[in-house]
Amino acid sequence: MRPFNGFEVPHRLRAFIRARESSIILLAALVGGLAGVVVAVMGALVAFMHLHFFGLDPGERLSGRTSIDPLFAFLVPCLGGLALGLTSWWISRWRGTEVDPIEANALHGGRMSMRGSLIVAAQTVWSSGVGASVGLEAGYTQLSSGLASKLGQAFRLRRSDMRLLVGCGAAGAIAGAFGAPLGGAFYGFELIIGSYAVSSLAPVGVAALFGYFTAAAFSPDRLGIEAAQVSTIAFRDLAMAGGFGLLAAGFGVLIMRSVAACEQLFGRLRVRPWLRPMIGGAIVGLLAIVTPRVMSSGHGALHLTTLFQMPVATLATLLLFKSFASIVSLGTGFRGGLFFASLLLGALAGQLFAIGMNTLWPALAVNSDAYAVIGMSAMAASVIGGPLTMCFIALETTGDLWLTATVLIAVIVSMQVTREFFGYSFATWRFHLRGETIRGGADVGWIRDLTVAQMMRSDVRTTSTEAPLTAFRENFPLGSTNQVIAIDEDGRYAGMVMVAEAHSAEVPAVTPLTELLRHKGEVLLQQMSAQEAIKAFEKFEAEALPVVDSAERGQVVGLLSESHALRRFSDASERQRRALTGEL
Repeated sequence: MRPFNGFEVPHRLRAFIRARESSIILLAALVGGLAGVVVAVMGALVAFMHLHFFGLDPGERLSGRTSIDPLFAFLVPCLGGLALGLTSWWISRWRGTEVDPIEANALHGGRMSMRGSLIVAAQTVWSSGVGASVGLEAGYTQLSSGLASKLGQAFRLRRSDMRLLVGCGAAGAIAGAFGAPLGGAFYGFELIIGSYAVSSLAPVGVAALFGYFTAAAFSPDRLGIEAAQVSTIAFRDLAMAGGFGLLAAGFGVLIMRSVAACEQLFGRLRVRPWLRPMIGGAIVGLLAIVTPRVMSSGHGALHLTTLFQMPVATLATLLLFKSFASIVSLGTGFRGGLFFASLLLGALAGQLFAIGMNTLWPALAVNSDAYAVIGMSAMAASVIGGPLTMCFIALETTGDLWLTATVLIAVIVSMQVTREFFGYSFATWRFHLRGETIRGGADVGWIRDLTVAQMMRSDVRTTSTEAPLTAFRENFPLGSTNQVIAIDEDGRYAGMVMVAEAHSAEVPAVTPLTELLRHKGEVLLQQMSAQEAIKAFEKFEAEALPVVDSAERGQVVGLLSESHALRRFSDASERQRRALTGEL
């Protein structure tokens, strides 16, 4: 195991941390504090870039501007995209795709690359700094979780503790970014760890609190949505919120599919990857000339208290432009996320929904500010996932419990419809496009780690297909074994001979062994997971199957029985369950 920044924690300290569950809380607090610093530093860097690239005043947000110099609006994202494209192309020559916190926890036991996390964070800061319509949350969670992973590796934490610490890093980052410790904690549970457990509540909660307090100490900022207090929740409000949840799910799925379609379009046009961000930056720049609120994450636009006092046409235009800017930015290769953008888009859509309902049915007197909060939560739940995360962010943002109850209805409908008809969040959708099958941070890596090569027995008994049946009966009497693997003259797997069948009185002694072969061409490969092997047993209706070195060579290297594979898989599943519930 590689040490943390060239330093390995002494054995006595490692043993102290590993032996006590409460010691993990201390590491979680440290991780949360580091996450708060990450949020503050990355935010300050982006603000610095906006200040000097776009000529803003100190403390002013780019997406909060009503106008901007057209030359800066076009050239900065255009040239910034070219710089990003060239550096990303150069980096891709010696590094592959970086592992993000969800993938790390799902497949790699929480192990992440510190260098890769720094690269992703830097690319995210640059993308947002030059005005691309992307959120910083991807960089926040990547770097914070990367620091947590390296800290866990330095202490040689167990797989379950490592995954927990990575979740703590993400929880602290989101809590600090949104000023929402409860929302940050549930982000860690729902999206990164992939489950809830009593044993993980304290570490994740402490990390979220420390992330919130640390970020607030450097930059006391939070979402500036203000909604009117709702004293009662009538049936019509619940029904309307549920209806809007349907619309939010459809809109969210459309956005996610559009990002993939944009990537595919540039691929079909054969535009070089290093050139794509420049084209995307040029498009965002042209939109920014009309309204700068489409630039960067949209955090400033969401803070603007006068946003929802705009005319309907302005709100609709901003919704359309921001959607297109986010799709183009991510589809052309800018680094970042859709969290902040989905909040702004949802708030705009909720506002327009309320205005539309009041126009069609004035007697309803729908509170537009309230539906802005409902909209941002429902939209983000569809795109990001994490329904409870969004409910708690809404509660911590507004302090309105009754409004949060209505938000819950919209979030449930939006999340369920998205899962039913699409099946992915934005992060897991991008995994799917890369060929991965994971749909969250739940630990499935152990399934891939438990391979056929680990479970098979290598002391297999073989016979030649040319051997006479009488010789076979002498070499393999009844009771000696259940089956024997037959190989041809080239040493390749030919089939399996059932010993009981070969000794049957109904089989003449002159019968060629090739007529008794079963499971011809039905083999396992060493790299197959236990789950894939079990499916193969069911498909071929076999009690045991040979293991070959490759499908092309067909050289037998072992044998695996269905009963042994099921037992090993069951034992591993039980260990995973006990680790998840804190019994280990």
